[in-house]
Amino acid sequence: MSPHHYPVQYGVDYPEAGLSRLTTFFRIFMAIPVFFILYFWAIAASVVLIIAWFAIVFTKKFPRGMFDFLHRFMNYTARATAYIYLQTDKFPSFSDEQDVHLRIPYPEQGLSRWLPFVKWLLAIPHFIVVGILGYAVGIVVFIAWFAVLFTGKYPRGMFDFVTGVTRWTHRVNAYVYLMRDEYPPFSMDGPNPGMAGASSATDMPLAPQTTF
Repeated sequence: MSPHHYPVQYGVDYPEAGLSRLTTFFRIFMAIPVFFILYFWAIAASVVLIIAWFAIVFTKKFPRGMFDFLHRFMNYTARATAYIYLQTDKFPSFSDEQDVHLRIPYPEQGLSRWLPFVKWLLAIPHFIVVGILGYAVGIVVFIAWFAVLFTGKYPRGMFDFVTGVTRWTHRVNAYVYLMRDEYPPFSMDGPNPGMAGASSATDMPLAPQTTF
């Protein structure tokens, strides 16, 4: 499946007006509450995921309330990640989309009851590649930190690279979190669902899923 037609989409609006030098300088300290929120929310998300695993195995359905809970958690994680990576000055919101966009359409057609047993194994190649790219992201963000401090701008190439790696990571997470059965593409490419004219995940034709 083409990365542009993969159901899980992610994007961050580029800050054309520039970024705050002051909040960028203190970002690591300003993000401390975010780390605490993510830690406790992740514990709750893990419990929900365990229950959803059994539900999928027995019914082939991801309970909608649990899916929405995980989607909200992943959306907050996306906003928090963009904030920590200096891509936005907006402190992560619990509900507003802000300028960070993550789309994971609910699998109305059902899910495979066997894939939950092996998804973590099938995702190992992605874990390796994303892990390596993660080190590169750390270096890029460090360089971008200086760029923003001196120019007020996030170099566009660096911004797009960080967004691409984060997009890949969210797709793998959605797959491992059992939210979609389509295998993630080995690609950083994809549309920004928040941009005017960009198709949202719910508008795109999806490849048929096989449910066993």
